[in-house]
Formats: sequence, C-alpha cells, structure tokens
Amino acid sequence: MALTLEQLNTASAAEALQLLDGLYEHSPWIAEQAQAQRPFRSLAHLQHAMAQAVRTAGQDAQLALIRAHPELAGKAMVAQNLTAESTNEQSKAGLTQCTPEEFDRIQALNTAYNERFGFPFILAVRGPRGTGLPKREIIDTFARRLDNHPEFELAEALRNIHRIAEIRLNDKFAAEPALGNDVWDWQEKLAEHSDPGFAEKGQLTVTYLTDAHRACAQRISHWMRDCGFDEVEIDAVGNVVGRYHPATEGARYLITGSHYDTVRNGGKYDGRLGIFVPMACVRELHRAGRRLPFGIEVVGFAEEEGQRYKATFLGSGALIGDFNPAWLDQKDVDGVTMRAAMQHAGLCIDDIPKLQRDPAQYLGFIEVHIEQGPVLNELDLPLGVVTSINGSVRFLCEMIGTASHAGTTPMDRRRDA
Repeated sequence: MALTLEQLNTASAAEALQLLDGLYEHSPWIAEQAQAQRPFRSLAHLQHAMAQAVRTAGQDAQLALIRAHPELAGKAMVAQNLTAESTNEQSKAGLTQCTPEEFDRIQALNTAYNERFGFPFILAVRGPRGTGLPKREIIDTFARRLDNHPEFELAEALRNIHRIAEIRLNDKFAAEPALGNDVWDWQEKLAEHSDPGFAEKGQLTVTYLTDAHRACAQRISHWMRDCGFDEVEIDAVGNVVGRYHPATEGARYLITGSHYDTVRNGGKYDGRLGIFVPMACVRELHRAGRRLPFGIEVVGFAEEEGQRYKATFLGSGALIGDFNPAWLDQKDVDGVTMRAAMQHAGLCIDDIPKLQRDPAQYLGFIEVHIEQGPVLNELDLPLGVVTSINGSVRFLCEMIGTASHAGTTPMDRRRDA
C-alpha cells in the first residue's frame, strides 16, 4: 500500500523514520534530520529537506554516505548482500545479467575509479524514467567520469545519490511524474532528427530549414494538435505557433515558448523544454475542458542560434518586427541563400512583416528554460525565477602589429599586436 504525506506527517518520529527507511543507503540520519521540517507540504518539500541535511552535513559525512553505497555489479551483488532497493535498481539496469566481458569491464572500472577517487562510482542506474539505463550507457558513463576532477566527481556522486533517493521516494508513495515523463519523451523523440554529418555520430545538430529542422517543425505542430490547441500553424519564418483560446472572446493572450534549432552537437533540452512544458499545460487544460481568463500562445521559434546564417533570433525577431530583409541574401557554407532555403521550405517571405505582434493584445512573455548553470543544483532546488540576465556585447576590432621572430627580435624592436 502506498504511503501518504498525511501518514508521514502524523506519525511519531520513530514511525516516520521507519516509513522513510531505505531512501539513502545505510544512512537513516538523513531522514531523521529532515523530520524537523514536518509537516511536509509535498514530496518535493521532503526531498529538499533531505538534500539540505546532506548538504549541511560536511564532507566527512558526505563521503561516508557515498561509501555506504555498493559498487556496480560488485562483490556485494555477487554475494547477494545488496539492500532490496539496490538489488531492484541493479536488476532493472540489467547489471545482474552481465556478459563475462561486461562484468570484467565493470570490475576494471570499479578498481580504477576507487583508486582515483577513494569512493565507489555512483550512478542512478534506473535512469530518467526509472526503468533502467542500458548497460552500454552505464559503462560509457563510468569510463567518461573517470576523467573528472575529484571535486566535481564528489558533487556528481551526491547528485546521483539524491536522484536515487527521489526514485525510491516515488516508489514508496506510488508517485509517477506523468507530465514530466511525457515532456521527456517528446524531447527524446524530437532528438531523433539531426543534420547530416552529425546524426551519424549520434550528435544533435538542427540548423535553420534543413531537412531535420523541417521535420522537427512538423512533429511539433502534430503534437500541438494532439494537445488540443485551437489553432496550429507554421508561419512565414518557420515558427510553430499554437493558440489555445481564452474563456472570453477578445481577452488577451500570454505568449510563451522557446527555440527548437540547436547549436552544433547541442543538447536535447536547450530551448525545447520551453516549448514542451506549456504544451503539456495546454493538453491538461484541454482534457479537463477548462479555459482560462486569458489565451495561451505557444511558439516554437524556428531559429535562435545563428548556426547556418550570420543572423540570430530570426523567429522571435519576426514577431517584434525586427526581421532584416537584408538577411535573405546571406549564404550558408554551401552557397544557399536564406531566401532560397525559405522558398525550398515553402515559406511565404512576403508574409514575414505580417508576423509582428501587437503588444496590446498580450499580457506578456515568459519562457521555461533549463538552467545551464550550477546554482539550482547546488541549492537542491528544482526551479528558479529569473529576475535579471546578463547582456552580451560584441565588438569588431583591428589589432595592428608587425610579425617578427620571437626568439631573435629584441624586446624594444617588437611591435606586437
């Protein structure tokens, strides 16, 4: 029977500790310290309280926590001395069914890792969906992390321990992050599309109006329709736009979204998370038959990164009337102009000026984005609200100097740039 927050919050200290047993490997002190924050408002509150206990415990306690974990496919597994939780996790990842070659490789990695860092390799082997990572991915991650700096690897081990605890906590409460799983799945499926030269290497690169880019646009528009948006279109610059109407005709819209193009060998979640999260919200509103006092407009911006042409923010620029027609004559490395690429994609260039939005019709713009930095992770927080952001300024300059031999030219004769 699944545990509930009410049970946990009303239990005695000893009972609560027993209910939370096994979340952190052989380390009941974490749940014990977290109890001071009862009553817990949510599982996220409980998880944060436990992470805080670890963060404030000091490095000796953190190292003891890491060392309380078994090696992957190690002696404890062979001797069947793992905890029930660890047995379940290593089994779901297939580590209890290694081939002799895989087993030998993991043992060699265990030895090398312990010699380098002084603690066992920790990885949340059940993965993002809790169903288990492929063994090949586990072994590759193991080998890659051997090159990490010890301080970074200590933090990475703790991060994975918190993820393991999160999965175990969800198991205890029979909590499944269904919406998060759907967003994750959309991102994984969209990442199947990548430009030639990168796709073959398993790298993600989607640049403006390539075949992969246009396939992404079609897929996003299809998913928007499935989510229940009232209007879905691919506009004159390739933005994918979905509109969910308000409860009252004539009400203003909240606009949100992000870009679906990528840098070369980019990440799956940069930009795209900001498209899929509001899509999931609209889908839930549609399923519930709900309309808000304002409309929702989600835009998958076609271009932000400036990877194919020397122009950036083509998608969002068009919406604020900042699309420069001179950009149309720019050429990519293959000599294809932006104009030709747009025409090949079936976009109507003459309609670009019509894309400019009237600010009076909108409440504002918000964007969900991955952090791309260490702060939230270090604070054990899942979400932050941006109140300011750095601005970038670029200069073109000329450095003037004279080339001369570095070894034989006297210092007072040099004219270095």
